[in-house]
Amino acid sequence: TECVSGCVCPEGLFDDGRGGCVEQKDCPCIHNNEWYSSGDKIKVDCNTCTCQKGVWKCTDDVCYGTCMIYGSGHYNTFDGKFYDFDGSCEYVATQDFCGDKNSSGSFSIITENVPCGTTGVTCSKAIKMFLGKTELKLENKEYKEIQRDVGDDVQYWNRTVGLYLVIEASNGVMLIWDKKTTIFIKLSPDYKGKVCGLCGNFDDKANNDFTTRSGLQDSNPLNFGNSWKQSPMCPDVTQEIKPCDLKPHRKSWAEKECSIIQSEVFKICHSKV
Repeated sequence: TECVSGCVCPEGLFDDGRGGCVEQKDCPCIHNNEWYSSGDKIKVDCNTCTCQKGVWKCTDDVCYGTCMIYGSGHYNTFDGKFYDFDGSCEYVATQDFCGDKNSSGSFSIITENVPCGTTGVTCSKAIKMFLGKTELKLENKEYKEIQRDVGDDVQYWNRTVGLYLVIEASNGVMLIWDKKTTIFIKLSPDYKGKVCGLCGNFDDKANNDFTTRSGLQDSNPLNFGNSWKQSPMCPDVTQEIKPCDLKPHRKSWAEKECSIIQSEVFKICHSKV
């Protein structure tokens, strides 16, 4: 009905976002600010997504859950709940010995922060991984195996991938450790709703992850975390440590160092994070 400034596609064709006109069946898809042509495939977690007529169509496989523990007490549970809990003790990260005392389980992963220097910052993690009657101790960048008398035989494999030591067990448990302060624990979907510990219960709901050792729900990360300590002799954590509040004169330096993540250097990641 009137003139419109600029370029338009002829009737029946669509703008492909790259200065061309295509039929609807050839419309591209966008992911992470990049264009993909019709028929292109990408991997998202354990699923494959295919671009069809401008829309992503994805397979619907159930993926492994991942819990991440890093730095001085930062946690991201299997269900994606972030919280901070920084205690100097051994804590149950995750296990399938849940519910009553006699319940049988096949694995348990215990983690401990190893402080260094005078400031008490965490320099590395000490990890114990119990797989049936095998105990693996990971610390000082290496691991050793201890055989115990009780439990089943659970097979496991270890390999080094880049910076990481990967331990994968036949019961669907995987531990990935950077030999310093970061641990990823991956569990197969069979464990959904059957685990407990600082990594939560893996039931796809983040709001009930703070379940204490006695099975009660709590809203306070400190009460929740303290309930999972291995030894009653350890002191309870009573406050969340905020380093920038303790040393305000270091705050501007810390912000300057961290701001690189929001700079041009990491621009390609910004739409994803």
